[in-house]
Amino acid sequence: MSEYVGNDADSNELSCAWKTSDPDYIAYHNEHWGRPVLDSQELFAKLCLDGQQAGLSWITILRKQANYEKAFYQFDPHKIIQMNDDDVQRLMQDKGIVRNKLKINSIIKNAKAYIEIEKNMPFSAYLWQFTHYQVIQNTCATSAEVAVTSSESDAMAKALKKAGFSFVGSTICYAFMQAVGMVNDHLTTCPRYAELLAQRELVDEQLQLLRPKV
Repeated sequence: MSEYVGNDADSNELSCAWKTSDPDYIAYHNEHWGRPVLDSQELFAKLCLDGQQAGLSWITILRKQANYEKAFYQFDPHKIIQMNDDDVQRLMQDKGIVRNKLKINSIIKNAKAYIEIEKNMPFSAYLWQFTHYQVIQNTCATSAEVAVTSSESDAMAKALKKAGFSFVGSTICYAFMQAVGMVNDHLTTCPRYAELLAQRELVDEQLQLLRPKV
């Protein structure tokens, strides 16, 4: 896999919304960050993982992602809601995840809220409504221009909390929106920015299918 870099192609250092030479971060940037996600369960999993990041660095959660997937049934909400206090106590001893009782319980709580939302509309449609079923194309030239919240993330956070989700503040929601491609916050000098922009028409067509039928 080639590494995306900034102006110095020999630096082996990623220059995008963050600068890093960490191979895990580079792989995540190249393969996942900013790619529009339309699958409901994949969106649910990412939202839960971003919530686990609260107070920590994303690389900590990224390196534990496989452990979380194993601990929480590949983030299948219907299996997660069957978890009980014994499961929570067991996971509190699991060194492969963040052993925080509130965060562990939040995933179970989020699964219940997800299922309630799905009774009325797909979770993917519920989330993408906050960007009006389109990718927000920002034009940031430097990392200093990249936002940490937006009016859309504010609205998403408020709605998710009301629906019963936890660890979904506006900052977490904005990071989630960046990661799942609701916002293209790759710097304009990053090769991924142009790649994602070139896919915009196809993605927009797919997103329109999520719109509720009036």
